[in-house]
Amino acid sequence: MRNIQNLLDLNKKKILLRLDLNVPIKNGKILDSTRINKILPTINFLLKSNAKIIILSHVGRPNGKIVNELSLKPICENLKEKINSEIRLVTKNLKEINSNNLFINSDEKILMLENIRFYKEEEENNYEFAKHIASLGEIYVNEAFSCSHRAHSSIHEIPKFLPSYSGLQLETEINALKKITSEIKRPITCIIGGSKISTKINIIKNLIHKFDSIVIVGGMANNILEYKGIKIGNSIREKNCNKIIEEIFNISQKANCKIIYPEDVVVGNDLNGSSKVKELNNILKDEMILDIGPKTIKKIKDIILNSNTILWNGPAGYFENINFANGSFEIAKEIAKETKNGNLYSVLGGGDTVSVINKIKLFNNFNFVSTAGGAFLEYLEGKDLPGISALN
Repeated sequence: MRNIQNLLDLNKKKILLRLDLNVPIKNGKILDSTRINKILPTINFLLKSNAKIIILSHVGRPNGKIVNELSLKPICENLKEKINSEIRLVTKNLKEINSNNLFINSDEKILMLENIRFYKEEEENNYEFAKHIASLGEIYVNEAFSCSHRAHSSIHEIPKFLPSYSGLQLETEINALKKITSEIKRPITCIIGGSKISTKINIIKNLIHKFDSIVIVGGMANNILEYKGIKIGNSIREKNCNKIIEEIFNISQKANCKIIYPEDVVVGNDLNGSSKVKELNNILKDEMILDIGPKTIKKIKDIILNSNTILWNGPAGYFENINFANGSFEIAKEIAKETKNGNLYSVLGGGDTVSVINKIKLFNNFNFVSTAGGAFLEYLEGKDLPGISALN
């Protein structure tokens, strides 16, 4: 991929900048601006280069219709404050505008086009729609890694019509992921959580051959415990997973990759209740496993201490209730400490993982934190991402 930093002359060039500004909004207020903050270096770089910026983005799922609640207006206002520069939101029908009537005043530097998903052609990956949008600019920049697993017009089709480059953040994300998939410094460990093992099976199968240890926590671990003959009470579990789990253990044995799962747990009678540490042979019928216990935490910490590279995706328990957040918090603190001491290269990803580290204000204590969600997971599965292929 070519990076936008490699271009020597961006003076007054019209840059179509695809961003992912799909942030949570309630009653017109932004609840989490992490994704906005991460693209600021690219915006500032383009402003410093005296480029003309045309922002393409989306929020929510309007399904090709205009939905006022999904306007980019609050995001536009938030970004305006962050960069201390005027941004005009263009609400006119995109199919009716051309490049000549975009920058009305010569001193205008940034425009934001209204929600690109207001047009059904976006998600249809429509050739003519992409061609028209491409005609509004001179250079295309993809700074939306989190959308790059989508074959949509503004991600996959526009690069066919314009010189296309990756943004600063997108390249950083790819380089970070390479360090846990192809440019690995061993020993390397994956800590993976979540509620369903079936949604992560392809990641586990792809990583087993590359990783030294895979630590399975969260609701996913309940299936492994049940497979091992442990009574897990009223805990969340996924049906018909024994074949998947058997496959994981068989592949890991051949690949010499250790599979680690909880040795003790923290239970509760419901999600909002209090917690109790339990040995695996002592879980009652009405109890739910909602976190990992102290012995398991110590084992995971020891694994972190003996690793040079860590990938963490998915919390260790139901962290939304502080009574079941200790496992996730302790993992986060240990990875952060070893990263800060220069003993570890750490990559974190997934919305819940980001929520965990935000809760204890550790976001900036890791080498890389991905907010990409689906694209992050598909990359780890070894899939080709349409948005990345389009830039190559």
